[in-house]
Amino acid sequence: MENLKIDDFTNYKFLSNLNLSPDGKNCGLIVHEIDVEENSYISNIYNLNENNKIVKLVTLGEEKSFIWKTNKSILFPSIRNEKDKERKKKGEVFTSYYEMPIEGGEPKKAFEIPLNVNDIKKIDDENYLIIAIFNPDYRGFENLSDKEKEIALNQMKEKSDYEIFDEIPFWSNGEGYTNKKRSMLYIYNINSKEIRKITDEFSNVIHYALNSDKNHIVFITSSFIDKMSAYTNLNIYSIDQNKYEKIMPLEKCNYSYCDFLNDNVVFIGSDMRLHGLNQNPNIYITDHTGNFVKKISNSDYSIANSIGSDCTYGDTRNIKVDGNFLYYISTEKSNSFIYQIDINGNTKRLTPPHGSVNDFDIIDEKVYFIGMRGMKLQELYEQNSREVQLTNFNTWVNEEKKLSAPEKLFLQLNNGNLLEGWVLKPVGYEEEKTYAGILDIHGGPKSAYGEIFFHEMQYWANKGYFVFYCNPRGSDGYGDKYADIRGKYGTVDYEDLMNFTDLVLKNYPAIDKDRIGVTGGSYGGFMTNWIIGHTSRFKAAVSQRSISNWISFFGTSDIGYYFASDQISSTPWDNHEKMWSHSPLKYADNIITPTLFINSEEDYRCWIPEGLQMFTALKYHGVDSRLVAFKEENHELSRSGKPKNRIKRLEEITAWFDKYLK
Repeated sequence: MENLKIDDFTNYKFLSNLNLSPDGKNCGLIVHEIDVEENSYISNIYNLNENNKIVKLVTLGEEKSFIWKTNKSILFPSIRNEKDKERKKKGEVFTSYYEMPIEGGEPKKAFEIPLNVNDIKKIDDENYLIIAIFNPDYRGFENLSDKEKEIALNQMKEKSDYEIFDEIPFWSNGEGYTNKKRSMLYIYNINSKEIRKITDEFSNVIHYALNSDKNHIVFITSSFIDKMSAYTNLNIYSIDQNKYEKIMPLEKCNYSYCDFLNDNVVFIGSDMRLHGLNQNPNIYITDHTGNFVKKISNSDYSIANSIGSDCTYGDTRNIKVDGNFLYYISTEKSNSFIYQIDINGNTKRLTPPHGSVNDFDIIDEKVYFIGMRGMKLQELYEQNSREVQLTNFNTWVNEEKKLSAPEKLFLQLNNGNLLEGWVLKPVGYEEEKTYAGILDIHGGPKSAYGEIFFHEMQYWANKGYFVFYCNPRGSDGYGDKYADIRGKYGTVDYEDLMNFTDLVLKNYPAIDKDRIGVTGGSYGGFMTNWIIGHTSRFKAAVSQRSISNWISFFGTSDIGYYFASDQISSTPWDNHEKMWSHSPLKYADNIITPTLFINSEEDYRCWIPEGLQMFTALKYHGVDSRLVAFKEENHELSRSGKPKNRIKRLEEITAWFDKYLK
């Protein structure tokens, strides 16, 4: 076996978009690969047929989504001819859908929709329910003649040198400028070409679902003028009557999911009263009017997979209704599971605690999921009486590469909780030697580490480092109270991280306490900035996509005005000193730790000025520091950035630690 290399991740396969055929006999999914030469990702549709044979269906490399048209054919958006490519280059708005038989043959263009479609569901052979981006600059574009379109496109090009903002948020990470742009709900008839607009120009559709009779739609909207709220709306629409109304079983609620379960509407939401934005939601049922409502869940855990890794890519499903049950993923401590719940709240766990569940689909209680099990990378699994691995896209990693198995440590907290953490020994570890160590802090803060594959940590272990990491207070998987650190950033979480570091050094004396480093991204970047301002125990630090100043973050991040006020329990006007006291920048004059800053120029979540402020402060005070700013990258650099930039990022971090810790 050979050591894991820095660029081995470019040979991993990333699985997503699991989607069973209506009869449950075929299992489609997207397999993503990396093309280093083109510095891009290749995405192809695969199918696992009823004989458990995996077949690549579409090979163009640009297919990132699909739906089943029939049990034997799929529909997917694509641009496959030169004429359509030219139209797109000119800026014309349309989405072409191709049909592909799963038994072989060539894709054929099925229909075209004159909108930028983000998602699609089939109502019947003629009608489709779609989510499309409404841009006021393209208002009425779908009804223009070819000549009128050409004139409109030229007018659009004249406006490309400036942007106008008159609402917040005005941009979004990964999407760019979003002012007045909305995700709107439409019905499109492929024969008559009729477009029926369901929602208005001030509402974003967050989630939507059709009932089994295909005559009603339930959907969630975020409707706003000037300022978006954290609260959302639940709505129901009659297709036959062309009518929709708000149904608000909970008056102030962050609705996040909805569907039909038997004759009821099932929804997931949080009133955020006790624990703010990060409060775990509950599952409810209501009637079509919203007058009757009943909570059916009793769990204190989240409804999502929060177990982090840098080896996932693509869209995933966390929740689905099938038959008489709602199925959902829940994170509990360092694992995520699939659960089944019925209308009476009877709950059953379907998967064992072997790691994370990233995506799933279920038909007639037949369970398929994409997971990271133990130290394996993503594969497709079937779960019935036992768990069966169905694919071998990434088994070569475990067969050919040297890996370090995580060793668990528990830290007793002063409030009676147990903190979970792990240590990776250096590959080739020898007891008589001493080694440098790296503390790695997850983002969120409502995220979690588990005992699954993490490329950067395994690479550092292969480079001869101890790597240690944990789930401090603020993490997901341990209940609402554990995750709620509003107004406490840099206090109890800092205490947990330092005490865990002490525990690691006590239990692993081979780690040289004078050669330890610290790194993290997003919330982990905030904590890295905070740590170096409050202790000099770390000899090197790497702060990635961080927060340094809650006051500037409030006014520039795409989530700043509502996230900062919630998490720090203040605003720049009602308690300026509190926001400043929780800002790492306040303590920058205490820092002596050499620090590398990693930022992306299009990261609108933790915008580059957050890193620039800390970098400038350290340079001003004579501390060795360096900032690497990646162009055309956003908050997701470490997970889905351009392959060469992901390699460069990891090279820079490793070189910084090698310089100061080796």
